[in-house]
Amino acid sequence: MYQIIGEYLEYLELEKGLSQNTLEAYRRDLSEFSQGVEDIKKVDRMSINMFIRKLRENKLAPSSIIRKIASLRGFFKWASSAGIIDKNPTSTLEQPKVPQHLPKVVSIKEIEEMLHNNLTPLEHVIMELLYSCGLRVSELVNLKTNDIDLSSKYVRCFGKGSKERIIPIGEIAKKAVTEYMPERDFLVKKYNLNTKLLLIQNSGRFITRQDVYTFIHAQGKLIHKNISPHTLRHSFATHLLENGADLRVVQELLGHSDVSTTQLYTHISKKRLKDVYFSINNES
Repeated sequence: MYQIIGEYLEYLELEKGLSQNTLEAYRRDLSEFSQGVEDIKKVDRMSINMFIRKLRENKLAPSSIIRKIASLRGFFKWASSAGIIDKNPTSTLEQPKVPQHLPKVVSIKEIEEMLHNNLTPLEHVIMELLYSCGLRVSELVNLKTNDIDLSSKYVRCFGKGSKERIIPIGEIAKKAVTEYMPERDFLVKKYNLNTKLLLIQNSGRFITRQDVYTFIHAQGKLIHKNISPHTLRHSFATHLLENGADLRVVQELLGHSDVSTTQLYTHISKKRLKDVYFSINNES
């Protein structure tokens, strides 16, 4: 079955253009299910149900269970259409709904507090591009110098499924990139790097996802909050909507394929307004 999983992942990469991180998630989910499965043709609905029951018994988070079910559904649908199996055992398996938890956001004041913390030019660029452009961390670390046009004030990035989108870049973010570029050019020459990647550390090593997570987590401690790079993306969307931006525009800026995903941020805005209202009235 491992060989068939490999073929499926190759299909997802070549035909669907999925990222390496997404492919790795599929690989983990399918490998976990395939343990002890000798023949894919013998997998039936009972096998699927037993696997799901085991996940629940192990107290796995509902979101993780939902992702694993989605992985199985996609895999067996492909195997059926490719003629590898006669019948798709997940064809009548319903996809549970993801419990909607409002994402964490930080206030504009807290963003400013983090930005005024004696950041290096590199750190300033990371903060600005995550917050003022709403980039995913994977999009950030893969940015190239030719993806940013400072004269036209836009950033080009490639999101999920290699989908391209163009995002306006504000004056503050533009200034941060401008001030960082001489440092980057110096490092490229110093370490003789043949790369167009934008973000480079003083050691000559490229910035990784984990580097960004570590840095943002440390910044969060300054405002006494446990935050991640995605928190800044959530805050970007929430602040836009709170200031009157159109929902469809925010959807395009975030690269959401479905507006219902973006709509979640309208609930955050309403909740924040209520919190502010009750806070003011409790103090008076």
